[in-house]
Amino acid sequence: MTSAARRRESQGPDEVLTQLWESIYDPGTQQAIRNLPVQSNWCCLDVGAGAGSMSYWLANVVDQGTVLAVDVDTRQFDVSRSPNLTVREADIHELEFEPHSFDLILARAVFGYLRRPEEALQRALRWLAPGGWIVVEDFYYLPTEHVPSDHARAVTNAYLHQLRSTDADMHWGRRLPSTLAKAGLHSVDLRVTPLGPGQHALGDELIRTRMRLQGPDLVRRGAVSAADLDSFVAGLGDPRSRDVATLLFSVWGQQPATR
Repeated sequence: MTSAARRRESQGPDEVLTQLWESIYDPGTQQAIRNLPVQSNWCCLDVGAGAGSMSYWLANVVDQGTVLAVDVDTRQFDVSRSPNLTVREADIHELEFEPHSFDLILARAVFGYLRRPEEALQRALRWLAPGGWIVVEDFYYLPTEHVPSDHARAVTNAYLHQLRSTDADMHWGRRLPSTLAKAGLHSVDLRVTPLGPGQHALGDELIRTRMRLQGPDLVRRGAVSAADLDSFVAGLGDPRSRDVATLLFSVWGQQPATR
Protein backbone atom coordinates (compact mmCIF):
# COMPACT_ATOMS: atom_id res chain seq x y z
CA MET A 1 0.00 0.00 0.00
CA THR A 2 1.34 3.42 -0.92
CA SER A 3 1.80 6.19 1.66
CA ALA A 4 -0.99 8.16 -0.06
CA ALA A 5 -3.34 5.18 0.25
CA ARG A 6 -2.47 4.73 3.94
CA ARG A 7 -3.14 8.43 4.52
CA ARG A 8 -6.56 8.17 2.86
CA GLU A 9 -7.47 5.29 5.18
CA SER A 10 -7.24 7.67 8.15
CA GLN A 11 -9.32 10.42 6.53
CA GLY A 12 -13.04 11.01 6.25
CA PRO A 13 -14.85 10.40 2.93
CA ASP A 14 -15.01 14.10 2.02
CA GLU A 15 -11.27 14.55 2.60
CA VAL A 16 -10.55 11.42 0.57
CA LEU A 17 -12.74 12.71 -2.26
CA THR A 18 -10.84 16.01 -2.31
CA GLN A 19 -7.44 14.32 -2.26
CA LEU A 20 -8.39 11.91 -5.04
CA TRP A 21 -9.76 14.75 -7.16
CA GLU A 22 -6.50 16.67 -6.80
CA SER A 23 -4.35 13.61 -7.48
CA ILE A 24 -6.26 12.82 -10.67
CA TYR A 25 -6.75 16.29 -12.13
CA ASP A 26 -3.85 18.46 -10.89
CA PRO A 27 -1.14 16.93 -13.11
CA GLY A 28 -3.09 17.65 -16.30
CA THR A 29 -3.99 21.17 -15.24
CA GLN A 30 -0.39 21.89 -14.29
CA GLN A 31 0.84 20.61 -17.66
CA ALA A 32 -1.61 22.84 -19.51
CA ILE A 33 -0.27 25.87 -17.61
CA ARG A 34 3.36 24.82 -18.09
CA ASN A 35 2.76 24.97 -21.84
CA LEU A 36 1.95 28.69 -21.56
CA PRO A 37 4.56 31.48 -21.39
CA VAL A 38 3.94 32.08 -17.69
CA GLN A 39 6.07 34.81 -16.10
CA SER A 40 7.11 34.76 -12.45
CA ASN A 41 5.53 38.20 -11.85
CA TRP A 42 2.06 37.39 -13.19
CA CYS A 43 -1.15 38.15 -11.33
CA CYS A 44 -3.32 35.01 -11.33
CA LEU A 45 -6.93 34.21 -10.45
CA ASP A 46 -8.03 30.72 -9.45
CA VAL A 47 -11.85 30.65 -9.71
CA GLY A 48 -13.55 27.83 -7.83
CA ALA A 49 -10.27 26.97 -6.14
CA GLY A 50 -11.64 24.10 -4.04
CA ALA A 51 -9.19 23.00 -1.37
CA GLY A 52 -6.45 25.09 -2.93
CA SER A 53 -3.99 22.62 -4.44
CA MET A 54 -3.71 24.53 -7.73
CA SER A 55 -3.60 27.88 -5.92
CA TYR A 56 -0.59 26.74 -3.88
CA TRP A 57 1.08 25.41 -7.01
CA LEU A 58 0.45 28.63 -8.94
CA ALA A 59 1.77 30.72 -6.06
CA ASN A 60 5.04 28.82 -6.32
CA VAL A 61 5.21 29.27 -10.11
CA VAL A 62 4.57 33.04 -9.95
CA ASP A 63 6.71 33.57 -6.89
CA GLN A 64 7.27 37.25 -7.79
CA GLY A 65 3.59 37.75 -8.61
CA THR A 66 0.26 37.09 -6.89
CA VAL A 67 -2.50 34.51 -6.80
CA LEU A 68 -6.07 35.23 -5.74
CA ALA A 69 -8.07 32.09 -4.92
CA VAL A 70 -11.85 32.35 -4.84
CA ASP A 71 -14.37 29.75 -3.69
CA VAL A 72 -17.70 29.61 -1.88
CA ASP A 73 -16.02 27.62 0.92
CA THR A 74 -12.43 28.46 1.82
CA ARG A 75 -12.16 26.70 5.18
CA GLN A 76 -9.58 24.23 3.89
CA PHE A 77 -7.12 26.93 2.85
CA ASP A 78 -3.88 27.61 4.71
CA VAL A 79 -2.79 31.04 3.47
CA SER A 80 0.41 30.83 5.52
CA ARG A 81 1.75 28.32 2.99
CA SER A 82 2.19 30.99 0.32
CA PRO A 83 2.94 34.64 1.15
CA ASN A 84 1.79 35.76 -2.32
CA LEU A 85 -1.57 33.95 -2.05
CA THR A 86 -4.79 35.75 -1.10
CA VAL A 87 -8.03 33.88 -0.47
CA ARG A 88 -11.52 35.30 -0.88
CA GLU A 89 -14.75 33.50 0.01
CA ALA A 90 -17.35 34.49 -2.57
CA ASP A 91 -19.78 33.16 -5.15
CA ILE A 92 -18.62 33.66 -8.72
CA HIS A 93 -21.89 35.46 -9.49
CA GLU A 94 -20.89 38.12 -6.95
CA LEU A 95 -17.33 38.57 -8.20
CA GLU A 96 -16.26 41.75 -9.92
CA PHE A 97 -12.80 43.02 -10.72
CA GLU A 98 -11.35 45.89 -12.65
CA PRO A 99 -10.89 45.09 -16.34
CA HIS A 100 -7.49 43.63 -17.25
CA SER A 101 -6.66 42.68 -13.66
CA PHE A 102 -5.12 39.24 -14.28
CA ASP A 103 -2.46 37.73 -16.52
CA LEU A 104 -3.78 34.19 -15.97
CA ILE A 105 -7.24 32.94 -15.01
CA LEU A 106 -7.86 29.31 -14.10
CA ALA A 107 -11.40 27.96 -13.87
CA ARG A 108 -11.58 24.21 -13.31
CA ALA A 109 -14.99 22.49 -13.17
CA VAL A 110 -16.72 25.81 -12.51
CA PHE A 111 -18.62 27.25 -15.47
CA GLY A 112 -20.37 24.00 -16.40
CA TYR A 113 -22.12 24.03 -13.03
CA LEU A 114 -23.55 27.51 -13.50
CA ARG A 115 -26.96 28.27 -14.98
CA ARG A 116 -25.52 30.54 -17.71
CA PRO A 117 -21.90 29.50 -18.24
CA GLU A 118 -21.33 31.63 -21.33
CA GLU A 119 -22.24 34.81 -19.46
CA ALA A 120 -19.96 33.93 -16.56
CA LEU A 121 -17.11 33.23 -18.97
CA GLN A 122 -17.62 36.58 -20.73
CA ARG A 123 -17.37 38.35 -17.36
CA ALA A 124 -14.14 36.51 -16.57
CA LEU A 125 -12.65 37.45 -19.92
CA ARG A 126 -13.14 41.13 -19.07
CA TRP A 127 -10.80 40.61 -16.12
CA LEU A 128 -8.07 39.18 -18.36
CA ALA A 129 -5.22 41.51 -19.26
CA PRO A 130 -4.24 42.07 -22.91
CA GLY A 131 -1.96 39.18 -23.84
CA GLY A 132 -3.12 37.21 -20.79
CA TRP A 133 -4.24 33.59 -20.81
CA ILE A 134 -7.28 31.70 -19.53
CA VAL A 135 -7.38 27.96 -18.82
CA VAL A 136 -10.83 26.43 -18.50
CA GLU A 137 -11.56 22.79 -17.74
CA ASP A 138 -15.04 21.29 -17.79
CA PHE A 139 -16.80 18.04 -18.51
CA TYR A 140 -18.86 16.59 -21.33
CA TYR A 141 -21.08 13.75 -20.14
CA LEU A 142 -21.64 11.14 -22.84
CA PRO A 143 -25.12 9.69 -23.51
CA THR A 144 -25.88 6.63 -21.41
CA GLU A 145 -27.47 4.45 -24.09
CA HIS A 146 -24.24 2.58 -24.73
CA VAL A 147 -23.09 1.99 -21.14
CA PRO A 148 -21.82 -1.62 -21.21
CA SER A 149 -24.04 -3.10 -18.48
CA ASP A 150 -27.57 -2.64 -17.19
CA HIS A 151 -26.55 -1.90 -13.59
CA ALA A 152 -23.89 0.62 -14.66
CA ARG A 153 -26.43 2.30 -16.92
CA ALA A 154 -28.91 2.54 -14.04
CA VAL A 155 -26.33 4.10 -11.71
CA THR A 156 -25.05 6.50 -14.38
CA ASN A 157 -28.59 7.64 -15.24
CA ALA A 158 -29.35 8.25 -11.56
CA TYR A 159 -26.14 10.20 -11.03
CA LEU A 160 -26.64 12.36 -14.12
CA HIS A 161 -30.26 13.03 -13.21
CA GLN A 162 -29.07 14.35 -9.86
CA LEU A 163 -26.52 16.59 -11.60
CA ARG A 164 -29.15 18.00 -13.96
CA SER A 165 -31.28 18.95 -10.97
CA THR A 166 -28.50 21.35 -9.91
CA ASP A 167 -28.67 23.18 -13.29
CA ALA A 168 -25.33 21.70 -14.38
CA ASP A 169 -24.75 21.95 -18.12
CA MET A 170 -23.87 18.41 -19.15
CA HIS A 171 -22.44 19.45 -22.51
CA TRP A 172 -20.59 22.67 -21.71
CA GLY A 173 -17.12 21.17 -22.02
CA ARG A 174 -17.67 20.29 -25.66
CA ARG A 175 -18.60 23.89 -26.47
CA LEU A 176 -15.55 25.39 -24.78
CA PRO A 177 -13.13 25.49 -27.76
CA SER A 178 -15.59 27.24 -30.06
CA THR A 179 -16.79 29.52 -27.24
CA LEU A 180 -13.29 30.81 -26.53
CA ALA A 181 -12.62 31.31 -30.24
CA LYS A 182 -15.90 33.16 -30.73
CA ALA A 183 -14.96 35.40 -27.79
CA GLY A 184 -11.98 36.59 -29.81
CA LEU A 185 -9.21 34.72 -28.04
CA HIS A 186 -6.09 33.72 -29.95
CA SER A 187 -4.12 30.45 -29.90
CA VAL A 188 -7.10 28.47 -28.62
CA ASP A 189 -6.10 24.85 -28.09
CA LEU A 190 -7.34 21.89 -26.13
CA ARG A 191 -6.70 18.47 -24.65
CA VAL A 192 -9.46 15.88 -24.17
CA THR A 193 -9.12 13.26 -21.42
CA PRO A 194 -11.41 10.18 -21.22
CA LEU A 195 -12.82 9.43 -17.79
CA GLY A 196 -14.95 6.65 -16.38
CA PRO A 197 -14.83 3.20 -14.78
CA GLY A 198 -11.61 1.35 -15.54
CA GLN A 199 -9.65 4.29 -16.96
CA HIS A 200 -7.21 4.18 -14.03
CA ALA A 201 -7.09 2.97 -10.44
CA LEU A 202 -7.37 6.41 -8.82
CA GLY A 203 -10.39 7.18 -10.99
CA ASP A 204 -12.07 3.98 -9.81
CA GLU A 205 -11.30 4.91 -6.22
CA LEU A 206 -12.84 8.34 -6.78
CA ILE A 207 -16.01 6.77 -8.21
CA ARG A 208 -16.13 4.27 -5.36
CA THR A 209 -15.80 7.02 -2.75
CA ARG A 210 -18.41 9.18 -4.48
CA MET A 211 -20.87 6.28 -4.52
CA ARG A 212 -20.20 5.65 -0.83
CA LEU A 213 -21.14 9.27 -0.15
CA GLN A 214 -23.98 9.80 -2.62
CA GLY A 215 -25.21 6.29 -3.43
CA PRO A 216 -27.34 5.73 -0.30
CA ASP A 217 -29.33 8.89 -1.03
CA LEU A 218 -29.89 7.77 -4.63
CA VAL A 219 -31.25 4.47 -3.32
CA ARG A 220 -33.46 6.15 -0.69
CA ARG A 221 -35.01 8.36 -3.38
CA GLY A 222 -35.66 5.41 -5.61
CA ALA A 223 -33.31 6.71 -8.32
CA VAL A 224 -31.44 3.40 -8.43
CA SER A 225 -31.78 0.03 -6.73
CA ALA A 226 -29.38 -1.10 -4.03
CA ALA A 227 -28.60 -4.18 -6.13
CA ASP A 228 -27.60 -2.12 -9.15
CA LEU A 229 -25.48 0.19 -7.00
CA ASP A 230 -23.71 -2.74 -5.32
CA SER A 231 -23.06 -4.46 -8.66
CA PHE A 232 -21.69 -1.27 -10.17
CA VAL A 233 -19.29 -0.65 -7.28
CA ALA A 234 -18.22 -4.31 -7.20
CA GLY A 235 -17.36 -4.13 -10.90
CA LEU A 236 -14.96 -1.22 -10.55
CA GLY A 237 -11.54 -2.48 -11.59
CA ASP A 238 -12.95 -5.30 -13.70
CA PRO A 239 -11.82 -4.87 -17.33
CA ARG A 240 -15.27 -6.05 -18.46
CA SER A 241 -16.77 -2.94 -16.83
CA ARG A 242 -14.40 -0.45 -18.43
CA ASP A 243 -16.23 2.54 -19.89
CA VAL A 244 -15.71 6.10 -21.09
CA ALA A 245 -18.52 7.96 -19.38
CA THR A 246 -17.15 11.48 -19.44
CA LEU A 247 -14.69 13.60 -21.39
CA LEU A 248 -12.69 16.31 -19.67
CA PHE A 249 -12.09 19.26 -22.00
CA SER A 250 -9.04 21.31 -21.04
CA VAL A 251 -9.07 24.46 -23.17
CA TRP A 252 -6.85 27.54 -23.15
CA GLY A 253 -6.62 30.74 -25.11
CA GLN A 254 -4.92 34.13 -25.13
CA GLN A 255 -6.49 37.53 -24.92
CA PRO A 256 -5.39 39.70 -27.88
CA ALA A 257 -2.56 42.06 -27.00
CA THR A 258 -4.76 45.01 -27.95
CA ARG A 259 -8.54 45.22 -27.69
